[in-house]
Amino acid sequence: MTRTCIEMAHTDMARMTFDRRSFLIAGAAAAMLPLGAGIAAGQQRKELVLAFIPQENPEKLLGDAKIISAWLTKEVGVPVRGFVTADHAAAVEALRNGTADISFMGALPYVLANRQVGATIVLAEVYRGKAEYTGRIFERTDSKITQLSDLKGKTIAFADPISESGYLYPLDTFVEAGLLKRGEDPRRFFGRVFFAGGYQQAIQAMVAGLVDAAGVSQYADLLLLPAQQAEVKWIAESRAIPSHTVIARKDLDPGLQSRFVAAMLKLNEPQFSALLKHVYSPDGYVVPDPSAYDDVRELAKAYGLLR
Repeated sequence: MTRTCIEMAHTDMARMTFDRRSFLIAGAAAAMLPLGAGIAAGQQRKELVLAFIPQENPEKLLGDAKIISAWLTKEVGVPVRGFVTADHAAAVEALRNGTADISFMGALPYVLANRQVGATIVLAEVYRGKAEYTGRIFERTDSKITQLSDLKGKTIAFADPISESGYLYPLDTFVEAGLLKRGEDPRRFFGRVFFAGGYQQAIQAMVAGLVDAAGVSQYADLLLLPAQQAEVKWIAESRAIPSHTVIARKDLDPGLQSRFVAAMLKLNEPQFSALLKHVYSPDGYVVPDPSAYDDVRELAKAYGLLR
C-alpha cells in the first residue's frame, strides 16, 4: 500500500485527476481488433465471466469470486468464473472486447461505460434499505483537522480517479464549500493527492498516517479492523449517490442475462443472504431505474468526463 501511494504521487496530473486518456487508449485498442472480434469471443465462450473491481483487498476478492462463481454456476446453468481487474478502466475494456460479460462497479464508471461501450445496468446494491449512499472525508480521531478548510496544503488519499464515492463526490464537497472549482487542479488546494487503488487502501493509508485525510465511501471504515474503526472520524459528507451497480456488456445473450439477474436477486432471500459477503457485502440487490444515475451523469459532465 505504501509503495502504491508513493508511485502515484509522482504521476502527472492526467492521472491525478481523471485519466480520461486510459479510456481513449482502451477504445483505440478495441478499434484495432478485427471487426466483431470482441462480440465473437463472448458468443463463442460457453461460460459467464464476471469482472470484479479491486475496491477492497484483491486477494480476498479472488477468494470471493471463486465462491460466488461456484454458486452462480449451479443457478444459471453454465460455468461461471470471475477475475479481479486492475481498475475500473480495465473492467470497462473487458466488457468492450468481450473478455467479460458482467462487471460490478460504481455509478461513475457505469455511466462512462454506458456511454463508451453501451453497457447496461442490470442490478443496483442496497445498503440499509436504500439504493444510495454518500462519500465522506475521513480523519483520524487524534487529528486537529475538524473542517474541510483545515486540509489546505495537506495530503489526501482517494480510491480511484474513476470513482464517484472514492473521488468525484468527496472532491465536490470542497467545491460546495468554496475551496475548489470544478475542473480545477485539486493540488491548488491540497499539498499532495494520492489514488490508493480502493476504499480500503485509501482509508488504511490515512489510519497509518501516510496521508492526512481520505475521501471515500461512507462505509469505507467498515473495511477496517474494529480497533482501527475507533481511530477514525468523518468531517464532511457528500450529497446522496446512487448505489454501486452490476452491469452487462451490450451484446450479452438476453436469456443468460435474465438467469444471472434472477440468481442474484435470490441473494435477497434469507437462505442465500450469507453469500452477499462474497459480492462486496451489500444488504441485497434491486432492479434499478437507470434515470436514478442522471445526477452522476451531470456531475461527470461538469468535471469534463462526459460531453
